[in-house]
Amino acid sequence: MNRTPRPARTTKKASAFVLAGLAFLVTAVSFAAFEPTPPPALAQPAAGVFVPGFWDPKRRPEKPESGRLTAIRFLTEEDYPPFNFKGANGQPTGFNVDLARALCAELNLTCTIQVRKFNTLVEALDQNRGDAIIASLAITPQNRARVDFTDRYYRTPARFIARKEVLLDQITPEAIAGRRVAVVAGTAHEAYLRDFFPETVIKSYPNVETALAALKRAEVELAFGDGVTLAFWLNGTVSADCCIFRGGPFTESRYFGEGVGIAVKRGNENLRRALDYALFRVWEKGTYTDLYLRYFPISFY
Repeated sequence: MNRTPRPARTTKKASAFVLAGLAFLVTAVSFAAFEPTPPPALAQPAAGVFVPGFWDPKRRPEKPESGRLTAIRFLTEEDYPPFNFKGANGQPTGFNVDLARALCAELNLTCTIQVRKFNTLVEALDQNRGDAIIASLAITPQNRARVDFTDRYYRTPARFIARKEVLLDQITPEAIAGRRVAVVAGTAHEAYLRDFFPETVIKSYPNVETALAALKRAEVELAFGDGVTLAFWLNGTVSADCCIFRGGPFTESRYFGEGVGIAVKRGNENLRRALDYALFRVWEKGTYTDLYLRYFPISFY
């Protein structure tokens, strides 16, 4: 079972950079001509932070019939901050959990959140121990064979970050030819660099911590990796304000996946359609934007 690709999450332990960034927050498609694919339906709230939207306002989902649903039992886990984690009060929280509650409020339904180990979630769904999985489960052919998915509600693009003295208007193979770029060895990000940026000086590191440490020490000029992880590192204290996002998001699904949806049991069209309707409504009303800004004050897009 696959969750959305996150190279920083190479073990069950959450990345120290993500945890540090989360603590800081609490206290304070095609690849045409080597250009990054722009995220769909961008909204620009206050402070100029771009929030991605994955819903077409011209394609309004049908409102579900009232009375056919009375409650939704969401399944999640609590070892994947900032999407799912245990809050200060011991209760599950995070972007996914708060989104689940917003969906239930939109549908005027009772909502429960059950925490289980990630690799048992689909089995629990199959055994009717829950109704829907909201735990950053990746939309992949393998997962589609076991569950049905709602529309995508987020994806984690690849991004470049650079030291602030590295002035670049855009990121193209020509613009960064000869530049030293840190990347985690054996990841889709490394494969993407080697396929599309062959003139860069690729420096592979065993994990994201060592790659970003090399960037901070100026051993490399740029780093390429998962946008969520990089956003939290930039927003935390470990980065020492050394670096900044350069260029736009890269969302080639062959390398970085199709994104994340809510999973329901195969054939449960009534619930899937209801959740699609609620997802559209929380985006249309701005609730999705509020949640995004709460958990991602530096946008990973």
